[in-house]
Amino acid sequence: MKTPKVIAEIGCNHKGDMEIAHEMIGIAATFAKCDFVKFQKRSNKELLTPEEYDSSHPNPQHSYGDSYGSHREFLEFDIEQHRQLQQWCHEFGIGYSTSVWDLTSAKEIASLDPEFIKVPSACNLNFAMLRHLATEYGGDIHISVGMTTPAEQEQIVQLMEQCNAADRVVLYACTSGYPVPFEQVCLLEIRSLSERFGSRIKEVGFSGHHLGIAVDIATVVLGASWIERHFTLDRTWKGTDHAASLEPDGLRRLIRDVRNVCKTLKLKENEMTEIEFAQRDKLKRVRGVHFN
Repeated sequence: MKTPKVIAEIGCNHKGDMEIAHEMIGIAATFAKCDFVKFQKRSNKELLTPEEYDSSHPNPQHSYGDSYGSHREFLEFDIEQHRQLQQWCHEFGIGYSTSVWDLTSAKEIASLDPEFIKVPSACNLNFAMLRHLATEYGGDIHISVGMTTPAEQEQIVQLMEQCNAADRVVLYACTSGYPVPFEQVCLLEIRSLSERFGSRIKEVGFSGHHLGIAVDIATVVLGASWIERHFTLDRTWKGTDHAASLEPDGLRRLIRDVRNVCKTLKLKENEMTEIEFAQRDKLKRVRGVHFN
């Protein structure tokens, strides 16, 4: 079985600090041994309405500014900083990617030519942005489908097909919440996406916002090719994503367990495995020798 790739979603958990971002890349690469890290890119005045930009943060204790717009600007890295993040990823031997929230950000990140660009659940109906990625960017397009109806999912896939880009699309089963209670994770959506779109797109993944790592192991058995989890250095830090994120050792254990479980998902190649032959000679009770 193909081992899923694991993405450490740093997002904005760097608190707007490049040095923290650098440290997180290093830990994800060398300690957790992750496959990719992922950031976020927003052009906030394009993404937000004026009312949203000027409004107060809905959770003031987590705000880095006196309005929601200034909070978002504080956490934002510009394209040259993203170029530096990509270079650091190269130095650490880990893949770089970014979620893009608007057309301007999509154009900027596409100019860096990462292996894939992510479209978050919140923005997957921005068809102008999807069309630009499909026609002007050559890498894979990963799209989360939290908060997205089956009819809207079909529209997204049809658009990618019309742009001859569906073979570069990875759809992620996702429930949008921070954190998500177990009864609303709905893991069988992985199987549903595979059944409905598996022959039309490249792969199906899973983006999780739950607690712990047991759920992620189950996604391996259900066939997820990609697993994405939010990553932080400290779950108590200021910011709304930290509580639904994994700290370094949690990420390390997730990756260890995913890779170990993948090794188990196969049939015995012969009547018995190699380890069983010696145990059979030692332990097996055989008719005519040990009993009549």
